[in-house]
Amino acid sequence: MSAAPVRAVGVDAGDRRGGWVPDIDARMAALESPVRDVVESVREPLADADRITLVPDAQYPFHPSSGMIADPAVVGSLVARLERRTDAAVAVAGLTDDRIAFERTAEYLGYAGLLERFDAELVDLATEPWTNDSCEVDGSPVAVSVPNRLADGAVVVVPSLRPTEDGPVAGAMRTLASVVDCDDAPERVPVAATRVVDPAAAVLDATTAYGGKPAAGNALFAGPVPAVDAVATSLLGRSIETDGALEIARGDEGPVTVEGRGVDFDGLRDRIPDGELPSADETHPAVSTAYRVYAAIAGDAVPPQLEGGR
Repeated sequence: MSAAPVRAVGVDAGDRRGGWVPDIDARMAALESPVRDVVESVREPLADADRITLVPDAQYPFHPSSGMIADPAVVGSLVARLERRTDAAVAVAGLTDDRIAFERTAEYLGYAGLLERFDAELVDLATEPWTNDSCEVDGSPVAVSVPNRLADGAVVVVPSLRPTEDGPVAGAMRTLASVVDCDDAPERVPVAATRVVDPAAAVLDATTAYGGKPAAGNALFAGPVPAVDAVATSLLGRSIETDGALEIARGDEGPVTVEGRGVDFDGLRDRIPDGELPSADETHPAVSTAYRVYAAIAGDAVPPQLEGGR
């Protein structure tokens, strides 16, 4: 069995020259055409939706230039395009966890001001009603508690291209796992979360990737969740066979077909280094100093890992 194709679209680096463009409007302008392409590629499962909820990788307010989160410019561009091409109410959602409130993360990442430009709502799933559900994973039942918003409406997951602390790809399945409640084996929880939520699509933000240090990827990938995660796994130089969750989710599906324009897949894979994740608690003094200077000039908020505490 062969999986549905994944759409790959290159993003014009413009004046980036391998660095970072701090102006979110400039980043969104560069994303307008690529986002139009990826939204059209996944529009069919969204066409009749009354509500679309975007779930970005926003687990902690790392600066978007780190590649450790989905760039808010990508999310904002998706919101703009979805509002233009569908009649659905669009929201961006995350979940308060034991490290930091989602409202605070969203504030540092600039989501509140960004979404004021649109009709989109910012939602902390911790304040929403939840439903208990279950599904079968690898022949055994798994109980999952899911926010009603994710269980009942169309969901688009927006992961960043990065590994987890344990090594496998963070991806769309694990982004979903972070916003549900499931007490099961680590390789089964992402599969259960994906099957219960049944997302319409994933849009992988590979504009900036992380693999030991940030790397300019200048690409977006869109398609079914397991297929997009398989592509991300390959880009990070990992094997699907070493990722229990992805292997279960894909089952007997054959190789993923990637279709699109403007992406040098092999070149992107070669540009992503391999190394440890940055700490959410400790930041190198040079990074702290540089970011404080940038924040003072650009008017950005300083995230909590640079404040000396959460």
